[in-house]
Amino acid sequence: MKVHQETLEIASPGRGLIDVSDRVRRVVGAAGVGTGLCVVYCRHTSCSLVIQENADPSARRDLEAWLERLAPDGDPHHTHTAEGPDDMPSHLRAAVTSTSETVPVVDGDLALGTWQGIFLAEHRVRPHRRTLVVHVSGV
Repeated sequence: MKVHQETLEIASPGRGLIDVSDRVRRVVGAAGVGTGLCVVYCRHTSCSLVIQENADPSARRDLEAWLERLAPDGDPHHTHTAEGPDDMPSHLRAAVTSTSETVPVVDGDLALGTWQGIFLAEHRVRPHRRTLVVHVSGV
């Protein structure tokens, strides 16, 4: 059994979905695992991970619009606003998505579907530096 772990630093330009699939694939390649699992973990509470359509950008735009309707900025009911009107909404959006994604490794590559990509979902309006831990294990 091989185990390999790397930390990825992602510079987000602000709210939106950032495709990190290629960066995760490079970690899988460095692991030298043919068959196993890849876990991608987000070390933050105001951004998250999603596996989403990677071909048609309208799917990503629709997901972002839905999250904005679900948890709008500036909701007067929120009390956690220390970092601005997007503070609590970013945490709510992260709560309904995922802090980690697990993808099988098959033949040394992520077993994502034809139209799937791994995305960092930045829920804050301003740019941030985000950290993802990528853990690959297998044979």
